[in-house]
Amino acid sequence: MIKKFILIAALGAAALCGSPAFAADAPAATTDQVSSQSTPPTAAAPTEMLAQAAPADAATPAAAPAAPAAAPAVKPTVSKGDVAWMLTATLLVVFMAVPGLALFYGGLVRSKNMLSVLMQVLVVFSLILVLWAVYGYSLAFGGEGTIIAGLDKVMLSGVTKASLADTFTAEAKLPEFLFIAFQATFAAITCALIVGSFAERMKFSAVLIFSVIWFTFCYLPIAHMVWGAGGYLLGKGALDFAGGTVVHINAGVAGLVGAYVLGKRVGYGREAMAPHNLPLTMVGASMLWVGWFGFNAGSNLEATDGAALAFMNTLFATAAAVLSWSVAEGLHKGKASMLGAASGAVAGLVAITPACGSVGPMGAIAIGLVAGVVCLWGVSGLKRMLGADDSLDVFGVHGLGGILGALLTGVFTAPSLGGTGAADFSIGSQLIVQAEAVVITMVWSAVVAFIAYKVVDMTVGLRVGEDEEREGLDITYHGETAYNK
Repeated sequence: MIKKFILIAALGAAALCGSPAFAADAPAATTDQVSSQSTPPTAAAPTEMLAQAAPADAATPAAAPAAPAAAPAVKPTVSKGDVAWMLTATLLVVFMAVPGLALFYGGLVRSKNMLSVLMQVLVVFSLILVLWAVYGYSLAFGGEGTIIAGLDKVMLSGVTKASLADTFTAEAKLPEFLFIAFQATFAAITCALIVGSFAERMKFSAVLIFSVIWFTFCYLPIAHMVWGAGGYLLGKGALDFAGGTVVHINAGVAGLVGAYVLGKRVGYGREAMAPHNLPLTMVGASMLWVGWFGFNAGSNLEATDGAALAFMNTLFATAAAVLSWSVAEGLHKGKASMLGAASGAVAGLVAITPACGSVGPMGAIAIGLVAGVVCLWGVSGLKRMLGADDSLDVFGVHGLGGILGALLTGVFTAPSLGGTGAADFSIGSQLIVQAEAVVITMVWSAVVAFIAYKVVDMTVGLRVGEDEEREGLDITYHGETAYNK
């Protein structure tokens, strides 16, 4: 009886103290248990159960304390929800370009050049998609590098259905094919945006050759520096959620350089060059707005609250820019135009692009309100100051809007202003980083664009003849007309 009492007392004490002799036999938690959202069981419960089931051998010495178990490796997972959302987002970006951007630009030119603009947008978009698969993806995202990646994934070498791409969450992955497709649409629409600056006067072959050169030596390095592993601007902490620098400043500056190099359209400033079909421009702007949700919210790479934030900011900033442009235009000119409202929508979309994932909804509205007014000045006052015939105001809306958005990202990301920045976020320090990203993008794009235009001019020539320009590029370069009477 005394021996049994002593044995029971010893077992009870061991259970209460969490004796290593029994803890060593506890089953290890599975990966599923570690990742579970439910409350984990306490340590006492399994210990008590083991004490009750322990062999009644008081003479057995206590085992040495077990070494702490290593944290289980996080298993990469691919969510069907993330895949479905990113497939949709990629489709939406394609919808932005064709038909969205094509119709927006097409309505803004004269009827004799309608098809030429549609053709340039469509073919440039298609050309860059192919080049992205051949070597673009490899140079932008195929490895680490300060300015450019590498050639390891040329022709998508080594990429299979089983290949995975990272997201912003360590364990969440995407099929690499899907990431490649999504980023391809960004590259393609960026090159297509530039078309608006030299519309109605550049040879079709020249447009294509320029696009290849600029894509290779400008878009790819900037994309890698901002988004790629080891990229210089990424390492500096530059914030660009969906492409304020990579897409809009990049394209806007290249377009402005092209407007200077090609010169003004025949009759510019003396002849009427009003948009020939504003309803089509409105339709195109609306398609851009819809597609932009894929552009911005898709850049979250996951169907999470981050995508919801970017989606909401894209909605509110755009609406705010429509209102501010319309009010400012009404006060300045006495009437608010439909073209102005549509342009305001695009200005808001551009300005919120770099900020959509890191600012709060009130910050997004503030960015949109400022963008509407600033970009209105960009297509009027600033355009006169620059003296360039930027046909469809690519720099005034995309370039200037991108600069504004990139800088204001450094302001409204602050948690004190509703942003998602860290507690020690410094507006001043971040503004310096954002300004550096803006300057690097502007200078890089301007230099590469100038060289590219000159190379094309020395090979096939840049500009169409005066007679061809007067007749219209639809007939002279494509042998057809947009409207048959």
